[in-house]
Amino acid sequence: MPPAANPAANITYVIGHKNPDADSICSALAYAAFKEARGETGYVAARCGNSNARIDTILARFQQPLPVYLSDVAPRVRDLMAAHVVSVAPNATCAEALELIDRHDIRLLPVTDADRHVVGTISLPHLGGLFIPRLSEPRHLRQVNSSLAYIVRALKATALHLIDADRIDEYFIRVGAMDVGTFWKISERENIPAGQSLIIVGDRRDIQARAITLGVRALIITGGLGVDDDILRLATHAGVSVISSPWDSATTALGVRTATTIDRVIEKQFASFHPDARIADVRRKISAMSAPAAMVVDDDGALVGVLSKSDILKPVQTRLVLVDHNEMTQAVSGAEDVTITEIIDHHRLGSLNTAQPILFINEPVGSTCTIIADLFRREGLQPSPAIAGIMMAGLISDTLHLHGPTTTRKDAILLAWLSEIAGVNSKQLADEIFNSGSVILANPPEKIVRSDFKIYEEEGLRFAVSQVEELGFGNFWQHAKPIADALQGLRDEERLAFAALLVTDINTQNSLLLVKGDAGFIQRISYAHVEQDEIFDLPGIVSRKKQLIPYLTSLLKEMAADGTAPSGRTPAPFAKNRK
Repeated sequence: MPPAANPAANITYVIGHKNPDADSICSALAYAAFKEARGETGYVAARCGNSNARIDTILARFQQPLPVYLSDVAPRVRDLMAAHVVSVAPNATCAEALELIDRHDIRLLPVTDADRHVVGTISLPHLGGLFIPRLSEPRHLRQVNSSLAYIVRALKATALHLIDADRIDEYFIRVGAMDVGTFWKISERENIPAGQSLIIVGDRRDIQARAITLGVRALIITGGLGVDDDILRLATHAGVSVISSPWDSATTALGVRTATTIDRVIEKQFASFHPDARIADVRRKISAMSAPAAMVVDDDGALVGVLSKSDILKPVQTRLVLVDHNEMTQAVSGAEDVTITEIIDHHRLGSLNTAQPILFINEPVGSTCTIIADLFRREGLQPSPAIAGIMMAGLISDTLHLHGPTTTRKDAILLAWLSEIAGVNSKQLADEIFNSGSVILANPPEKIVRSDFKIYEEEGLRFAVSQVEELGFGNFWQHAKPIADALQGLRDEERLAFAALLVTDINTQNSLLLVKGDAGFIQRISYAHVEQDEIFDLPGIVSRKKQLIPYLTSLLKEMAADGTAPSGRTPAPFAKNRK
């Protein structure tokens, strides 16, 4: 299995059903080409399953790439998160954190180390708790955990003389606004050492000199005022740092407090998600969080984005055009969570709902490629020879070169039209396609039963029908036992009421039906038993869509009416609830 691509914004994927057959792949390529021919951009052919020998032969014949593989289109965290995220270092100041929060208008600021690993978060409520006045704790109001270098940065001040500028310590602010005789008494009463004191003062020489004599950690001179040379010499001699602030004393005092490092207010408990997590899986978790957002981290724990509560309300950008199917049980995983813009199909209608009206083309013709070829022709557009050949191949494969019971006159007309454009003889192309290799010989049993495999829902039950086309039944009989075991495994794994494999002989236009499931259901099958209650002979049956599925669903309806609907051996063979 190749690595799956991530659904991209501004792209609409044209995608067939799971376990794709030739018509599913060819119609995806053809409809993307049709959109391009109309001048509509951004349509990309996609698939949600593996190729096979027949598909490979067709693509090689017309030199077309295999459509991009999408395993799951469900919206992921990476689709809705904010990817361009600012963060702050653990040793940053409150001033720096506040500036980032204000400049980028964010509610939660990640705190990351040098390797972008998330160590916590900061928010305005966290910072507010640091600055809200508590008059009952005056000592706390004056406390600053910072360095002189951080204080200079926070104030946009001028360092006139600094000692150990980068040393982070616990300091206490004191505004020198009172008489020189009493200004230090409060500090003495609160037992604050001079070496941990930051004195904020204007042009009062007496307070400046007294503070230097006491041996304070630093003088912060406010108002951008100059400092007398003798005061600066005195401070230098005493080992007291001097800083010139451009602000008044009140503003300077607030500014110094914002120079506090954030380490004391970092919230170490935070929610985080992987970018590949499904939005459906994280929606309830993020709604229950008290924090406004969650961190998005990669496998190494490095920050790659932030997912806020409002982000999960954003519209999903992924858009799909479904071709060759219209039932959600057959669609790519996650299709129910994205926008389906169009459906082009030729099968029965399933139980699919869309939020908005869409373009839905459903015609009773032999192939989806027939419908797309008709769209080209009706709009006066001519496909390239390669795309015409691709549509021929899908049409030939699905109609068994116009010999299948689903074939219509339109199929024949459009096959002739495409043949002329492609310059390819349809009989020769059919021989090349049908001789491209045996599915049974080329694959293990587990893959055989999932070849062109579709799940259906009827009367509240889920069942599956796979189909392989062979040149004769010899290969099947040689491997019938392991194939039967694999079919039983498929039924158990998918929790189905029953699972069936239709093996069609292209030469004779007959089929064999292998069934594993509810005994009461199997006993109702009226075709001849080749092996009792397991393999049935279906002469003239080659179309799953037009012949087999209507027959099987009629049996289920009869059993429902009789009150004998299959219960199944598996834990839950019933239709899955949709949210």
